[in-house]
Amino acid sequence: YMVDDKMCLGFYQGGLMARVGPDAMPELVQREGAEQMVHGGRPMTGYLSVSPEAYDADADLEFWVDRCLAFNPLAKASRKR
Repeated sequence: YMVDDKMCLGFYQGGLMARVGPDAMPELVQREGAEQMVHGGRPMTGYLSVSPEAYDADADLEFWVDRCLAFNPLAKASRKR
């Protein structure tokens, strides 16, 4: 999902793709079910892949959405093609 023309979060390969920013990575990658997102064999800075079990409760999904929305104002806009 895009927020203010910036990638915020989405569903990818059966899990949640969460754009939380590089500063939040050390803390959030410690949460069960979260790992750095890898796309095309390359780690994506500031993005996490979150397994469905880590957001199966409403409160857990809300946590991830809130973290993504908190970073969104700091994120660079996606390049227009």
